[in-house]
Amino acid sequence: MDDVSAASDDRAVSSLHRAVSILKALAAQARDGRRVSDLARELGYTQATTHRLLQQLVDEGLVEQQAQGKAYALSLEFYALAARAGDASGLRECCRPALARLGAALGDSVFLLVRSGFDAMCLDRWEGPFPIRSFTGDVGGRVPLGIGQGSMVILAHLERGERDEVMRYNVPRIRHLGALDEVYLRTEVARVRRQGWASTNSGLIEGMAGAAVPVFDRNGRIAAALSVGTLTQRLEGDRLPVVVELLQREASALAAQINPFDRALRRPAEALGGGQGG
Repeated sequence: MDDVSAASDDRAVSSLHRAVSILKALAAQARDGRRVSDLARELGYTQATTHRLLQQLVDEGLVEQQAQGKAYALSLEFYALAARAGDASGLRECCRPALARLGAALGDSVFLLVRSGFDAMCLDRWEGPFPIRSFTGDVGGRVPLGIGQGSMVILAHLERGERDEVMRYNVPRIRHLGALDEVYLRTEVARVRRQGWASTNSGLIEGMAGAAVPVFDRNGRIAAALSVGTLTQRLEGDRLPVVVELLQREASALAAQINPFDRALRRPAEALGGGQGG
């Protein structure tokens, strides 16, 4: 009886290992889905085994067969499970100590921005002692991606296809700002990607300047931007590289903590609790 139980356990472990391998393979090509024959060939399983495991994953609600064709893909339920894993406290709470440390060290206003469609949205803000104006305003405020240092950092670190789509959509939205056209956006994107941070003293908000760095999640994808907004004279000379270094230090520490499935990265307004806006 013990030998039979051990053999059964071994088969269960083997099936679990194969099922997880299928989930990983589907995740690697989440957008287009995968056919049974392609998965079997890639993983070295028979088509019968691959199909049986896929059907079990479908029964558990983790995989779904796409409406057209024979491809399989990860289901919404799978992503819902992933969203409940990792950092349960959420992006805003995760980043708040970093904002507090930066605000105390710099004496300037610090912002946490995330992407929201074709915009950047202020998810949190640490108010400094100097009265300033910002592109996003208060928590919940939005600005087209590409306007302002934090927004530009997010745009610059999107994948190329997403970046091009955003620029095509946003160029008509920013034409009223004069020199801010597609040439400007592409030039700034290249500069920000090259140096790893953004600084703004465009004159769009008189007397104001800023600096921002990207914050990546555990998978290395852009999750947010840490941004400082202050008076122009406070980012002149040797102070700018000091500010950037402090921002980068906090962003680097945050990267290992940010859950790539945090709902705030896809639906940032939900993280505001519905009671704040700008």
